Amino acid sequence: MKFSASQIAQLLEGEIVGDPEAEVSGLSKIEEGSEGTLSFLANPKYASHIYTTGATLVIVGKDFEPEKPIPDTCTLIKVSDPYASFSKLLDLYNQIKHDKKGVAETAFVDKTATIGEDVYVGANAVIDSGVKIAANAKIYPQAYLGSNVTVGKNTIIHPGVRILSDCVIGNDCVIHAGVIIGGDGFGFTPNSENNYQKVAQIGNVIIEDHVEIGANTTIDRATLGSTIIRKGAKIDNLIQIAHNVEIGENTVIAAQTGIAGSTKIGKNCMIGGQVGIIGHITIADGTMIAAQSGIGASIKDRAILQGSPAFSIGEYKKAYVGFRKLPEIMKQINTLQEELAALKRTTEL
Repeated sequence: MKFSASQIAQLLEGEIVGDPEAEVSGLSKIEEGSEGTLSFLANPKYASHIYTTGATLVIVGKDFEPEKPIPDTCTLIKVSDPYASFSKLLDLYNQIKHDKKGVAETAFVDKTATIGEDVYVGANAVIDSGVKIAANAKIYPQAYLGSNVTVGKNTIIHPGVRILSDCVIGNDCVIHAGVIIGGDGFGFTPNSENNYQKVAQIGNVIIEDHVEIGANTTIDRATLGSTIIRKGAKIDNLIQIAHNVEIGENTVIAAQTGIAGSTKIGKNCMIGGQVGIIGHITIADGTMIAAQSGIGASIKDRAILQGSPAFSIGEYKKAYVGFRKLPEIMKQINTLQEELAALKRTTEL
C-alpha cells in the first residue's frame, strides 16, 4: 500500500517541503533510507544523514533548516515532534499490517466455539471446544487455543502460540510467537517410596488487558486458583513464570528471568534480564532489580537491588569497589604483617 506526502502531512498536521505527490510504501532508518521509504530525523546526532539519505520522505522538526542541499529525491514533512509523529505512523502501519479478517480454509474451529466480528483465524490454527474470541482479535497460523479459552477484543495471538484450557486473555494484548500459556506448574511431592508424585495442576492463567508477552515465554497454570498477569505488564522473551505467580500492573520484566511459584510481584516494578526469584515471597511496588540478581527473600519496601543474593545497589557498588581492590588490599595486608613481624623481632631483641 502506498501513501503520498500530502496524505501523511494531513495525518500528522505537518508542512510539506518538496513534492506533495511523492509516494512511499515502507519505513526505514534515515541512514539506511531507500527509494519509496519514509524516515525521520529527531536526534541531531543523525543530522548528517539527511544530506545523503535515499529515503523519499523524511519527517523533521518545524525548526529544521538544512545547512546544505538535501537530495532532490527527498521531500520533507515538518512537524512539531518528529519522534512522536513517526511513532504514530509506526502504530498506523502496524494496524494496517494486522488488518486481517476471516477464517482460513485450513483452520479448525470447533462448532461450540464463539467467534466475534472481524476476527482473523490463520491457516492451520486450532480453536477447540468452548473457546470465545472477541471482536477484532487476530489468531495467526498454527496457534492453538484449548478448550474454554477466552480471548479479548483486539488481542493479537502470533504464530505458534499455545494457550491451554480454561485460560483467559484480556483485551488489547499481544502474545508473540512460541509463547505457552497454561502449561502445568512444576508440582511434585515425594511419596513413601521416595519417588516424586505429580500434583495435579487444575487452575488457570489470567492475562489482563494491555499485556504484551515476548516470544517463547512460558506461563504455568496455577495448582489451584490462577496465575495472574495484571493490566499493562510487559513480559520479554524467554521468561519462565511459575504456577500461582502474580505480576502487578505495569511491571516490566526483561529476558531470561525466572520466577518460582506463588511469588507476588507488585505494580510498576522493573526487573532486569537473567534475574532469579525464589517462590513464596512478595516484592513491593516500584522495586527495581538489576540484571543477573538473585532474590531470595521478600522485599517489603520499594528498593533498587543488585547482586546474588541481591542487596541495596548502593551497598553493592561499595562492596564491588572493595572486591576490585582485593588483590591490592591483600598485598597491603601481607606487607603490614611482614612489618609487624619485623617489629616484633626487634622488640624481642
